[in-house]
Amino acid sequence: MGNDKTIKFNRLIPELLVSRIEASKVFYVEQLGFTIEYERREDDFALILYEGSQFMLEQDHATAWITGELGSIRGRGINFQIEVDCLDTVIAKIETNDLPYFRKSKEQWYRINTIEEGVKELLIQDPDGYLLRFQQYLGEREILE
Repeated sequence: MGNDKTIKFNRLIPELLVSRIEASKVFYVEQLGFTIEYERREDDFALILYEGSQFMLEQDHATAWITGELGSIRGRGINFQIEVDCLDTVIAKIETNDLPYFRKSKEQWYRINTIEEGVKELLIQDPDGYLLRFQQYLGEREILE
């Protein structure tokens, strides 16, 4: 993490309200290989990056923008798609750190207008229950009828 580095912010950056910032940093940075672009320790906040995908992590606090009651499992109904160059690298990190899968790796083809795009993907949950869908692009094909 360099202090003199100019940070390019994506146009959309999900900000995840987490119960324990240190546990989240262990999960994302130490176990999955995200990097910290910058952090404000006094605010329990970090901007993290993985192959161009960005998340903001912020620990719960009294003035957080909370629209309803937070349960122990957060992010119900949402998953974050993170495109990676090599899914096997992510799999190795998950298995080395003995992290549980929500769904193990599988090949999936999605219809997009007149073609299908293929991905190899897996899903895991972070310590607060946010669902992460890592996927590697496999290419496209004509729709198989």
